[in-house]
Amino acid sequence: MPVTLDTIVAARRRIAGGVFRTPCTEAPGLSELVGARVFCKLEYKQRTGSFKERGARNALSLLPEDARTRGVVAASAGNHALALAWHGRDLGIPVTVVMPRTAPIVKQTRCAAYGARVLLHGANIGEAKERADELVASDGLTYIHGFDGADIIAGQGTIGLELFEEVPDLDAVVVPVGGAGLLAGVGVAIKAMRPDVRVIGVEPTRAASFIAAMQAGGPVRVPVEPTLADGLAVPEVGPRAFELAKDRVDEMYAVGEESLSLAILRLAEMHRGVVEGGGAATLAAFLEGHLSHLAGRTVVLLLCGGNIDPMVLSRVIEHGLAVDGRLLRFTASIRDRPGGLQHLVTVIADAGASVRDIRHERAFGGPDVSTVLVDCTLEVRDAAHGNEVQQAVRAAGIPLRCVESAGG
Repeated sequence: MPVTLDTIVAARRRIAGGVFRTPCTEAPGLSELVGARVFCKLEYKQRTGSFKERGARNALSLLPEDARTRGVVAASAGNHALALAWHGRDLGIPVTVVMPRTAPIVKQTRCAAYGARVLLHGANIGEAKERADELVASDGLTYIHGFDGADIIAGQGTIGLELFEEVPDLDAVVVPVGGAGLLAGVGVAIKAMRPDVRVIGVEPTRAASFIAAMQAGGPVRVPVEPTLADGLAVPEVGPRAFELAKDRVDEMYAVGEESLSLAILRLAEMHRGVVEGGGAATLAAFLEGHLSHLAGRTVVLLLCGGNIDPMVLSRVIEHGLAVDGRLLRFTASIRDRPGGLQHLVTVIADAGASVRDIRHERAFGGPDVSTVLVDCTLEVRDAAHGNEVQQAVRAAGIPLRCVESAGG
């Protein structure tokens, strides 16, 4: 089946009522930060936390009756698995999800809670896919690809239809890119309706498979490193998705880990959104300066997912604060007597900083037993404020060493 504006419009009718029409809200704080008029499409507010529900619902709804009875299978460790599990249950279609043994336990549990049969197989998605293919052959299950099926791409393209109704004066849309199904669907819809609107793709530097495909003239396998944008960490884009997207994407960028971390923090602070790394990639492109030419233009960022592990989120926020220059760490040498620590803390407080953590180090403090080393982590306003705090501590006669501030 080809993917056209007509098939996307049909998909929209098909999934209506089964998938949320997510808000597309203006973001004044982000607009001021990047210099463009920014709107955010909140796909992380879907029931299972990502845009994947659109394609999953469309693909499941198009199955013939015999295939619906036998059921479907997919190899996935994340959002596609969750979307299929939820909508399979809603539509009465048995769903089997083959996950690598390393898949997050929380996602295994959620898929099972949604009624899917969860099988753990292999060390990676490739090995899980081999097991899924065996089930297709032995049990007659229908395999539903996470990003390259025509029905999946058409479902994702329904986002593009909504954007014009929500932001009529749209100048550009920024799309996260993993397997390229979302980029393909949105690109088909946007360019069919308003060819002048720029379609911009963003992928992690550690999994830049679409840029590699553009350079090679077709999908190629690239090495993938661990990335905060784990939902975009696809070693090879889909061939159908690439053919549809390659002539519809106007710009393509890769973003690094620090920008992803800072983007997650900015979205939490300025747009009250808990977004996973893949969803934050769109803002990360602005933060790296790739999109400065969009100053003054109306831009939509697709925030495609919010399924970030709480423990990872905690670490990412801490790192984002450090990258932003708002955490300062140093070791101070103070007198090991009553009042020594109080003097240091008073100087820090008078300088307007807040102590996040403080620890004494006596065993490795050197031969001077009259002094003690104190490791301090402080929260400051920015890198300039951090420098002011350091100057204040030194001016109080307190030696500093091992000063760390990722922001300056």
